[in-house]
Amino acid sequence: MIRTFLAAAVFTLSAGSAHAETIQLHVGHLIDPGTGSVSDNRELIITDGKIVSDSPWRGVRADGKLIDWSGKWVLPGLIDLHTHVADGYGQTDDPAEPLKHSEGATVLKGAEMARITLHSGFTTVRDVGVYRGLTDVSLRNAIAAGEVEGPRMIVAGGYITIPGGGGAVTGAKPGTAIGPEFRIGEVRSPEEARARVKAMIDGGADFIKLIATGAVLAVGSEPGALELTPDEMKAACDQAKAMGKYCIAHAHGAEGIKAAIRAGARTIEHASLVDDEGLRMAKERGVWLDMDIYDGDLIEEVGTREHWPAEYLQKNRDTTDFQRQGFAKAVKLGVPLTFGTDAGVYPHGYNARQFGYMVRYGMTPMQALASATSEAAKALGRPELGSVAPGHVADLVVIDRDPLKDITVLQCVAGVIQGGQLVHRDDAAARCDRWKHP
Repeated sequence: MIRTFLAAAVFTLSAGSAHAETIQLHVGHLIDPGTGSVSDNRELIITDGKIVSDSPWRGVRADGKLIDWSGKWVLPGLIDLHTHVADGYGQTDDPAEPLKHSEGATVLKGAEMARITLHSGFTTVRDVGVYRGLTDVSLRNAIAAGEVEGPRMIVAGGYITIPGGGGAVTGAKPGTAIGPEFRIGEVRSPEEARARVKAMIDGGADFIKLIATGAVLAVGSEPGALELTPDEMKAACDQAKAMGKYCIAHAHGAEGIKAAIRAGARTIEHASLVDDEGLRMAKERGVWLDMDIYDGDLIEEVGTREHWPAEYLQKNRDTTDFQRQGFAKAVKLGVPLTFGTDAGVYPHGYNARQFGYMVRYGMTPMQALASATSEAAKALGRPELGSVAPGHVADLVVIDRDPLKDITVLQCVAGVIQGGQLVHRDDAAARCDRWKHP
C-alpha cells in the first residue's frame, strides 16, 4: 500500500537505521547547482540511501513510499566547510570559555548543535577544530553510528598552532591550569609539526587544520601576522599527505595565505587580507578560498552588545571590509570559492544567512548554491555529495520558494533528507520566524 508523505507532516527516522525501502520523490522544481540546471516535475527514486534515478514524473508507483514535494524546490543537501559544531558552547565574552566546561558537557552540547545544524539543511559539515583535542572525533563517530542526530562530519581533531597562538586557549586568568588535552597541536619546529600531525591522524582526524596567522577572536594574536613558519606548514602538509590526508589553513594575513598555499594547503580559511598575488596563486593552483563574509556584522552587533573583548571588536573592524572586497575580487577572477561560515562564532543554525552576503558581494544565486554543494564536495574530495545524480548519496533539501529569485529563503527549509532518511522538522515554524534576515 502506498503511503504519501507530505512535506508538512512530521516524521522521525534514525540516521543509523538500515535503508531497506524505496522512496519515490515527486519534485516540483529540481535545482542542480553543479550543472547550473533547473528541471521541473521530476521523479527521484531513492533506494538504500542512494539516488537510483532522476527522470520526468510518470505518476505514482505501485510500490515504495511517496514523498510529494510537487509544489516545492529541491536541491542537494548543503555543505558548510567551516564550522565548530563539536566545541558546542560557541563564542562568548570569555576568551577562556573552553576551560569552563567538562569534556562530557562539551560533547553533549555539540550533539545539540549538530541536530540544529542538520535541521537547518546542512547535511554535511567540515568541523575545523576544537580546543579540547579529539572531542570532534567522538561526536563524528556517534553521528555515523546513528547514536546522535546530526550532519555527516569531517573533523580536524584540533589545531596545529604555536604556543599562545590563534589555536590556543588564551586570555585565561594568571595561574589557570591548561591541561595537555588543550595543547595537542602546539608545535615549535617542523619536527614537532610532523609528530603532532601524525598523532592527530592516528587519533582519528580526517584532515589537519593549520593556524598559519593570528586570529581575530583570540587574545594577543594578530590576524595579519605569520604564526607558523613556512617550514612548519610544509612539514605538516607533507606528513598529512603521506598519511592520505590533507591540510587546510586558517590564514587572515596576505603573507600567511601565500605561505600556506606554497606549503600545500587545500583550502584557505577566512583569507581576510588576501592580496592580488594571493588570489592569482589560489586560482592557478586550484586552492579554494573559504571566506566567512557574514560574521563581521554579527560580531560587531552581538560582540558590542555583550561586551566581548575590545581587542576582538577592533580586529573584526580592521578585517571585515577587506575580506568582503577580497571576496568580490575572487568572484570576478574566478578563484575557487567554497561555503564556510565559522558557525559557532554565531549561533548554530544561522549558516544560511551567509548566502545573501555572497550574492551581495558578486555571486549569482546559482554560484552561491554551488559553493555549498558541488564545489564544496570537490574540495572535500567527496564527489558523491553535493549533487543530484544516480549513484550519489540521497542528501536533499526542500524549500517552499525559489532560492534563485531570493537566496534568503534558504534560511527556512521545509524539509531535509539525509542519506535517504527524512529528517524530523517539528520545530521548523518557530525557528524560521526567529531566523528571518534583518
